[in-house]
Amino acid sequence: MLMKDVDAVTSVHLAAFQGFFLSFLGPRFLRELYRAIVSEKDSIAFVAADDARVIGFVAGSGSDGFYRTAARRRWFRFALASAGALLRKPSIAPRLVRALYEPPRTSSEGALLMSLAVDPAVQRSGAGRLLSRAFVERARERGAPAVVLTTDKLGNDAVNAFYRGQGFSVADEYVTPEGRAMYEYKLSFSASARERTDRSC
Repeated sequence: MLMKDVDAVTSVHLAAFQGFFLSFLGPRFLRELYRAIVSEKDSIAFVAADDARVIGFVAGSGSDGFYRTAARRRWFRFALASAGALLRKPSIAPRLVRALYEPPRTSSEGALLMSLAVDPAVQRSGAGRLLSRAFVERARERGAPAVVLTTDKLGNDAVNAFYRGQGFSVADEYVTPEGRAMYEYKLSFSASARERTDRSC
């Protein structure tokens, strides 16, 4: 993912994650978030393209320190970018602070896969599998012990099946302060995990 891809990545995010909190914060906030990801040297981010059109992306970090680092360096930009959403719904302020300063709760160490999305118009194209594999391979190259991610437990069957099909397994489950039941998935870089990944990709 390059800086020039950020606008297209934001559009894919909004199309793929309708009704989610980050989408509610709006395109300006998302652009700032993905610019931060591209800028951080510890980040791992790829796009999938059909000719010149971005149809999907994966983004994350080699560690959970991204959130605190990005928030410290870009707090004013994030504040401006989220001002409209805060005016529409001031009650989101505590959740916004957690989103910026606290990484997703994980019980495992490893590279953090923050977001993977494919344009709904081209789902089942195989782009999601390619993006997942690219992220996993880059994390492995950088010496991460595992890749971890969080996603909704309920009403999310297709996504849960996708990650399990890519060799991830449930490492933990919890409920957020907003009442969302969540799964934490983990793919360890042991010999058995590599074999599962090779078979599924």
